[in-house]
Amino acid sequence: MFSGVSPARKWLGFVTAVWVQSISGNNYTFSNYSAALKALMALTQLQLNNLSVVKDVGKAFGILAGLASDRLSTPVILLIGSIEGLIGYGAQWLVVSQRIRPLPYWQMCIFLCMGGNSSTWMNTAILVTCMRNFRKNRGPVSGILKGYVGLSTAIFTDLCSALFSNSPSSILFMLAVIPAAVCLTAVLFLREIPPAAGTTAEEEETRYFNVINIIAVVIAVYLLAFDVTGEHNGVLSLLFAIGLLVLLAAPCGVPIYALWKSWVADRASSLAALDMERQIQEPLLNPLLVQRVGPQSQDKPVEVVEAQTYRRPVIGEDHTIMEAMQTVDFWIMFVSFLCGVGTGLAVMNNLGQMGLALGYADVSIFISLTSIWGFFGRIISGTVSEYFMRRAATPRPLWNAASQILMAVGYVVMAIALPGSLYIGSSVVGLCYGVRLAVTVPTASELFGLKYYGLIYNILILNLPLGSFLFSGLLAGYLYDAEAVITPSGATTCVGAHCYRMVFVIMAIACLVGFGLDVLLAIRTKNLYSKINGSKNTSTSKKSTKA
Repeated sequence: MFSGVSPARKWLGFVTAVWVQSISGNNYTFSNYSAALKALMALTQLQLNNLSVVKDVGKAFGILAGLASDRLSTPVILLIGSIEGLIGYGAQWLVVSQRIRPLPYWQMCIFLCMGGNSSTWMNTAILVTCMRNFRKNRGPVSGILKGYVGLSTAIFTDLCSALFSNSPSSILFMLAVIPAAVCLTAVLFLREIPPAAGTTAEEEETRYFNVINIIAVVIAVYLLAFDVTGEHNGVLSLLFAIGLLVLLAAPCGVPIYALWKSWVADRASSLAALDMERQIQEPLLNPLLVQRVGPQSQDKPVEVVEAQTYRRPVIGEDHTIMEAMQTVDFWIMFVSFLCGVGTGLAVMNNLGQMGLALGYADVSIFISLTSIWGFFGRIISGTVSEYFMRRAATPRPLWNAASQILMAVGYVVMAIALPGSLYIGSSVVGLCYGVRLAVTVPTASELFGLKYYGLIYNILILNLPLGSFLFSGLLAGYLYDAEAVITPSGATTCVGAHCYRMVFVIMAIACLVGFGLDVLLAIRTKNLYSKINGSKNTSTSKKSTKA
């Protein structure tokens, strides 16, 4: 049914997927407008943190997106996410821009939950479709797509800084409108298409992914340069915004090149076919040699119906969600994922207050650093883990283990609170958080298969709201308020390194626990990755021999 599909259409779909991911990290932008919400609604830090938890609880309803991914088409799933985001962030924009009076706390919880849930529909549609379209390059696909999610916070933050001077209401307006517009573009082009077959097609995929990787790195460096060069005047800010939009459009060069290459190949094939027709002097089949073959026997074979017994799938085969949850490996992955992303989310949700506690009036630089280094973590780990898996059968969970150790070091640095520690800490946490997301996505597909991947992925993503509740809502909220003083407006504030020191120490310990679990998972899956490596090498050698 897909035989006539052009490779250009497949890559155009992937480019629109990249665009969706570059605007779907809205969950990580909370620190950009949290201070405005806190002031307008006269909230304590615990109440504010609970709002951030509710935002992340929206991820829990991603199970609905996972269930829908097996029943609804990609365009429908994208439309649901875009409409939900438009409503959720649109309501917050009305409040922060003071176009309406602050809504009751419970109503704000609903709209924040809707905003958080919107990204689960977008991410599910993109990841499930692209992982199936590019089965032989799951690591690079995950790294690129998750990398752009990491960049999305910096993209929103820096565009808002360049065009609107970091206005909280402006960034909420962008969060409401831009994702909806981009998803409408993806609806037109993103479809599930059979993966590439043959060595040449796989090598071509790798080259195209490398090009998109390079463009992404250029975008990250471009954003980083804007952040570290300080204040900019209106003209430079406008030029920066135009340049950023041009860079985001640059991946379109890949499907354009693929279309040109396909056109050249089709033309050459047509000319070759025409030459063949001219050279043929006689029919390929002699009619006298064509014989009619009749039935050799009137006896029909007896059909034997064998009863099939249920066999529980082994690691590496397709699992339903219930089959996956009955394995030890699933729960090792689940808890280790919680230790990494839960603590990372606590930092991202509280960066605004962390910066203020250490004396920084503007915290946008830390938000951008977390986003940009998160991008580097995602895009590098996806490609590197794929390379070492193919060359040395290195289990992907080992990269998660390395990120957990480095993240623990980052928390210790922030707990010490030396000058510049927040710059280092926010960068390290962003980097390791990115590694955690990019590596876990293909790991889950390799352990439990792609057939029910949408639902399995969204079960793992439950760690986002759970981790946010444990480490941000409870741990950071209670410990901050215990050190804070109440302002005349009723909100709480705390200044000094002591505000978050104990929070960082506890999160460092959690990362050490995650490190141990990741090492255990790497040991348990060593044989699986040896088989994957062996099958890929055997396939490659056979194709090379035929060539």
